[in-house]
Amino acid sequence: MKAITDRRSIRKYKNIPLEEEKIKDILRAALLAPSAKNRQPWKFIVYQGDAKERLVKAMEKGMEREKKGITDLPGFAYGLPDATHTLEIMKIVPVLVAVLNTNGGTFYEEIGAEQRIVESCDSLSIGAAVENMLLRATELGVGSLWIANTCFAYNELVQEIGTKDQLTGVVALGYGDEAPAPRPRKAWDDVVEYRS
Repeated sequence: MKAITDRRSIRKYKNIPLEEEKIKDILRAALLAPSAKNRQPWKFIVYQGDAKERLVKAMEKGMEREKKGITDLPGFAYGLPDATHTLEIMKIVPVLVAVLNTNGGTFYEEIGAEQRIVESCDSLSIGAAVENMLLRATELGVGSLWIANTCFAYNELVQEIGTKDQLTGVVALGYGDEAPAPRPRKAWDDVVEYRS
């Protein structure tokens, strides 16, 4: 419970490299997550140094395209300011981990009901793996941020990654340079219901 209550989304990072053993430790936690039918539908690609800079450039290229109105997400334009802030975080954090669904394809393809069920279960499994990463990072004194704004540069990012797997997001890892207060939570009675 301590890691769960202490975990925060960190958006400011110190300019300090993250030790390789801590990165491996965080990824080992991800690999221990439960998954639907034990498919373990995940792959994690760690980006640092020049490779991280190229990934960030791909994100930037996609953001520039979106801002020009050449978009795959016309209903999401309201999210561009937040995604621009995310891009700045990606530039300063020392480690980015691309999180792939190895059973999923692009978000833009039509899929049937059965495949949608599999994709949903795999997404939940990957969410569990990412949560394990975030909690282990917290235990190790490492800041983290689960980034979903990659949707604004999806094609540019998967091209840079060199994959046909589904990019579900990116996790930022580094030593935090802030200590945010807990975010407000919905009231218990609004989200929990008992039935007998």
